[in-house]
Amino acid sequence: MAAISEPVELIGIRSGAISAEIVPEIGGGLASFRFDMDGQSVDLMRPLSADLASRRNPVDTAMFPMMPYANRIADNRFVFEGREYLFTANNPPERFNVHGTAWHRAWTVESQGADQVRLTLSVEDPALYSYDAAEDFVLDQTGLAVTTSVTNRGAVAMPFGFGQHPWFPRDPDTRLTFAASHFWLDGPDGVASDRITVPPELDFSAGARLPEGWRNNCYSGWSGDAEIRFPKRGCGLRMRADPVFGHLMFYADPRRSFFCLEPQSNSSGAFDRLAGDRTGLGIIVLQPGETASGTIRFEPFRL
Repeated sequence: MAAISEPVELIGIRSGAISAEIVPEIGGGLASFRFDMDGQSVDLMRPLSADLASRRNPVDTAMFPMMPYANRIADNRFVFEGREYLFTANNPPERFNVHGTAWHRAWTVESQGADQVRLTLSVEDPALYSYDAAEDFVLDQTGLAVTTSVTNRGAVAMPFGFGQHPWFPRDPDTRLTFAASHFWLDGPDGVASDRITVPPELDFSAGARLPEGWRNNCYSGWSGDAEIRFPKRGCGLRMRADPVFGHLMFYADPRRSFFCLEPQSNSSGAFDRLAGDRTGLGIIVLQPGETASGTIRFEPFRL
């Protein structure tokens, strides 16, 4: 007989018409983010279902944190200041390590209230990254603010990056608007290859529907603002990110009922380019004891 899984703890917070659920034990993620309109609760992120919660897989959450770097480490290695760091694949069937270590760990609830939750995490790995992390989820009448912070607790300086990985529902009439200066071509195994200026076909600055083809690309020089409109749902969502989040990862598969817009500090593939010119890659080198942080706001609105 298969073992029966323990229920997953969800922490609900609310402010007016806006509510969220946090799931500390599954990567310190969000389980849901909703907006009440006309007597109905509308999902603005793909919710964690009860069936999938039992898998305790952060990929199934509404949003999870990425740190101490975002996206893939090509060949599962990088060299920084003359030292080689080796990684293992952590998201099968992918071959490469992706999104760091925070999303696969249970976080600790440090404080909570009716409209806020603070989560913390400590990771000690002398061979790679030792760090302290925190997430502050704070609701008000206009939206959800998520502040992510990471502190280098290792003995030497290390390159860091961080971000959030939300999953949004994909309706046939969903529209995106955001501005960026550059676009990274997608190489083998999801590793970024060349950075180019944004061509008209890939430009969302004037608003456009989701593409009919596959996308798994990073935008650099992101303005920090993005808008998603869900006409079928009668509402939309604005993302407003601090300048540290200079990159926006866009994942869209026309076969799926969801897509991703991921604000992050480092570009996709940044840690594969540590030996060269790091300008514009968003790599944050933290000395022992130093901290980096940033806030992203998610603001629902009626259409």
